[in-house]
Amino acid sequence: MLAAASASRALARRAFAPAFPVARAFSSLDVYDDYGKNVFSGKIADEYLKRHGASGELLKDPSWVKTHSDVVANAVFDWAIERGANVYCHWFQPMASSGVRHGQAGQVHNIMLEFNSDGEVEQDFKGKTLVKGETDGSSYPNGGLRGTHEAGGYLAIDTSSPIFLRGDTIFIPSVFVSYYGAALDEKTPLLRANNALNKHGSRLLSALGLDVSSGLRTNIGLEQEIFLVPRDAYYKRPDLQMAGRTVIGKNAPRGQEMCDHYMAPLSTATPALACMQEIQDECWRMGIPLKTRHREVAPNQFEFAPLYGTNTTQIDQNLMVMQIIEEVAPRHDLAALLQEKPFNDINGSGKHNNWSIATNDGVNLLSPDALIEASGNDIAFPVVMAAIVAAIDEHGDLMRMAIASPGNDFRLGACEAPPAIVSTYLGEDMTSYLEAFMNGSEAKYEPGRKTLDLGCAEVLPFEVPAEDRNRTSPFPYGGARFEFRAVGSSQNVSMVNTVLNTITAEKFAEFADRIETGEDAATIARETLKKHWKVIFNGDNYDEDNQTMLTEAGVWRIDSGVEAIATLTSDKNTALFDKMGVLSAEECSARQDILHDHYTGTVEMEALTLIDMINQHIIPSVKTSGVGPLAGLEAAVSTLKAAVAEIHAAESSFDKAKLARVLRLETMLDIRDVCDEAEEVVPASDWTLATYKELLFLDSHTATDNEAFFEE
Repeated sequence: MLAAASASRALARRAFAPAFPVARAFSSLDVYDDYGKNVFSGKIADEYLKRHGASGELLKDPSWVKTHSDVVANAVFDWAIERGANVYCHWFQPMASSGVRHGQAGQVHNIMLEFNSDGEVEQDFKGKTLVKGETDGSSYPNGGLRGTHEAGGYLAIDTSSPIFLRGDTIFIPSVFVSYYGAALDEKTPLLRANNALNKHGSRLLSALGLDVSSGLRTNIGLEQEIFLVPRDAYYKRPDLQMAGRTVIGKNAPRGQEMCDHYMAPLSTATPALACMQEIQDECWRMGIPLKTRHREVAPNQFEFAPLYGTNTTQIDQNLMVMQIIEEVAPRHDLAALLQEKPFNDINGSGKHNNWSIATNDGVNLLSPDALIEASGNDIAFPVVMAAIVAAIDEHGDLMRMAIASPGNDFRLGACEAPPAIVSTYLGEDMTSYLEAFMNGSEAKYEPGRKTLDLGCAEVLPFEVPAEDRNRTSPFPYGGARFEFRAVGSSQNVSMVNTVLNTITAEKFAEFADRIETGEDAATIARETLKKHWKVIFNGDNYDEDNQTMLTEAGVWRIDSGVEAIATLTSDKNTALFDKMGVLSAEECSARQDILHDHYTGTVEMEALTLIDMINQHIIPSVKTSGVGPLAGLEAAVSTLKAAVAEIHAAESSFDKAKLARVLRLETMLDIRDVCDEAEEVVPASDWTLATYKELLFLDSHTATDNEAFFEE
């Protein structure tokens, strides 16, 4: 059930309720009893499976798909009907969906019922229905992995991520492959990479004394940044509607110069707070622990952050979070913008990918104390870190490829995102520890602690971490996790995590191979750190001198996202993916073409939208007012049309994408200047497009009924 206005008001009242320090809380949580009921896992799954002679333990072993599929299907059917759902779909993730496909998923809805011969309604949902499906795959991007006459797309349930329910429909997370098993989706390579990391990580960690009988997994937490803008102004911006970003627009007199928006109160005078409350409420009902909300740096920019979880589940949930954000916003007369750089000269949006590795019984390999205690081996942690440092150094090109979403063209290297130079920040304590280890020390890692005494009796001295945050690094270590900060806000992060797991698995395999032939683990790690030390950098990545230094040292730097995508088919990378069983050379080639086509298609939509805006809005406004660069605007239309035609005439996907990048980052930027010159001189009464001033300042331009907000 969707949160009603009364539910939003109740949530708001709870937010303002006083909190008192007590030894433990006694309040009833019955008001939240519905949270988590719309996901088939844990106690919910256990309750319904017990009706059919099984239990929730059954779902922990993927073999239930072969042995107990009918039992699970019956339990799911009971749960769905009792939760008001009677429709199911296999929910999968086609490639090249970011920025264009609502929800970034594919699905076909089917009723779980049928009529029998007597005209009575009965169940039509069996085990074979649940665990697999078939659909027409002809209109999904495939990069040549299937012929036009080979249209079958095959779906199989992903048992690593739970079935969930929304409205009248249950969603069955699934993979999507061709008749010959080639991956046509984002998820299949990720599952293969998970398998590779588990296999080779278990080999290495077993050799280091850790009990890995439960298996390994990667956990991630995904911070989601967005913009919320007034919907009436959104409808006056064809570029936001068609392309998700403004391709023109004169800066407002005010931007983010004062940083006044960052973590400021979520005002009750605008619809943003009520919108965010409803988004959180709906997510919690679906079992998505969307814990944090706050304002971000740019005007009208906000962020949500969940609790961390396993990578497949977190990615599935993040896609639903983005879909829910887009669907809830209109109920509050807002439009949600998920694109990385909707507005010029203010911060864009990211999706920080917090990544860690753990055993399935909870030992975090990136937590020094936890790993050393569990393994009984003081060198286990530096060995793991050496492998990861080497993976970053050798495969920074793939990490850059993984974040080459079209919107990141305008975001990387600006004040809100690290540059396209793939180094890692470890902090001074960790760096000193690893450097000492590299040089022969066997001392245990002892992180420093810092106590702050503010000199006032009312605030007692308190401890803070010894290491500060480094927001300029693309891949900083944050104590028990790495944070991939350069990921784009609109991305499905499956490729990001496929790359991280694959490159780490390769290094784990390399270390395990050498240890199994008798080499010393500490010696391997020390040699590796010496070879790859250059990728560790704790300074300011925004500083141009530092960027030059890192580039000259040989740290991966690929400024162009189009060129970064092209590294997917280098000999080094196809060999890596093939060796780890993640992607074949053919799948790499197809995926590269798809990513280039996605980039080109995105730019073409932007260019065609700009042509329409010039012809239908800007030129008429200039003519009406009698001021502005009319000749320059008319010439711009011809330039844009010629550039689009040149792209169409190019032969390969790579060639088209290179031309599209020039059009976007050179030609269209020059034309933007002409359009913004017109906006600057045309009277507001004659300007028909919503301005940055009207789009970006909810606090100044909208209001809500506070009495309704606080009514009892």
